Amino acid sequence: MLDITYEAVRDLAPGRLAAIDEDRGTIRVQVDAAAPLPDVVRQLNIEIDQLLTSSDWFQLWKDEIVSRNTPDAPLMVVYLLHRLVPGTAVVREDKGCVEVHIDPDLDTKEFAAMMNPATKDFLAGGQWFQLYAGEIIDNSPEPMTQV
Repeated sequence: MLDITYEAVRDLAPGRLAAIDEDRGTIRVQVDAAAPLPDVVRQLNIEIDQLLTSSDWFQLWKDEIVSRNTPDAPLMVVYLLHRLVPGTAVVREDKGCVEVHIDPDLDTKEFAAMMNPATKDFLAGGQWFQLYAGEIIDNSPEPMTQV
């Protein structure tokens, strides 16, 4: 099962506005709760680009598997300060590209809170998967194990 969470925190390293950590089936995005949203968005774009360059995430687009190396549509995520819906963040997806449109009137804490339900809805589409240590992780439920 894939899980992406956003959290506004106050304990990032000094000078660090955002941090993205990846593990099996998970991405944890931490943003500096006290930092201005435009600065956080600028840093998130750097952080997500580094993550996608150094990890194995894929998008199933119609009958094609899209990766960072797909020539006509390399996989990318872009955070934009652009209001589509007042007071929220909206995730839009196309082949190889995810755009996160963020209302510029939000503060950083509001942005992080808005991203959790938006990301959950986005992942529910079932078009994304991660290759992690040779295992494919998608959004289907994890198998139950006996205790």
